[in-house]
Amino acid sequence: MLKERRSAAEQIAAALWDAESAIDVALTKTANFTGLIPALRRQAGASALIGQEAMERASQAVMTLAEARRALVEAHKELTIAQQQVGLGAIVMTDTGTGKPPITIEGEPRMRGGRSLRAVAAA
Repeated sequence: MLKERRSAAEQIAAALWDAESAIDVALTKTANFTGLIPALRRQAGASALIGQEAMERASQAVMTLAEARRALVEAHKELTIAQQQVGLGAIVMTDTGTGKPPITIEGEPRMRGGRSLRAVAAA
């Protein structure tokens, strides 16, 4: 039973990290796009009125993505609670694909994609 719960937790964690990464990429690209509108308008010598509505819509997209990111962060917190509830509180999961430091303990199991798991002592 523990093996199945741990496997499910690993799959959920991997999907969460992928989703968090995707939101960060989308947020970065959309913010860069939004910043280009006034910069290139000015460079072209166009009136401040040109592209104003497009910039406002792009800014709304940035805010919407920021709200989506907040929702994922909250889901991450809730999953940490669920992890405790299913008896996996002693398992620490890290994702080396998103810049989080890897945990490299000899003899510890590793997930697909370079993700590491390790048991920690109870507090």
